[in-house]
Amino acid sequence: MAQVEAVTERIIAAQPDDVFDALADYSGTRESVLTEHFSEYEVREGGDGEGTLVHWKLQATSKRVRDCLMEVTEPTDGELVERDRNSSMVSTWRVTPAGEGKARVVVTTVWNGAGGIGGFFEKTFAPKGLGRIYGAVLDKLAQRLES
Repeated sequence: MAQVEAVTERIIAAQPDDVFDALADYSGTRESVLTEHFSEYEVREGGDGEGTLVHWKLQATSKRVRDCLMEVTEPTDGELVERDRNSSMVSTWRVTPAGEGKARVVVTTVWNGAGGIGGFFEKTFAPKGLGRIYGAVLDKLAQRLES
């Protein structure tokens, strides 16, 4: 079983603190910037960063739906970590300054992939698909914060 990693990055024309606060707002902003790939979104505990427990289904392909129950922590300033209770998947969102009035957002998702030929295809194609999904989420976040 090999580890699979998907990384997506965007520069958003907004203050880093505002970007981080929007990402950490699971009971408001976060749901509004999700794409059609996410369904059954529900905040089960908390709702603002550390201590949040949030559920969604992620449909990466027409046949692949992942039921996610994410525990949120904030290990350092500008960082949200979402650990899935239902799998090995971990997504880390990092927000850092990127010049005057801009923020760099990097989301890195890792999980234990399948073995064999299925694992080869997963490691080859899944990061691109997840990158597109999170790229669209970051685009929607940018549209919301930059307007």
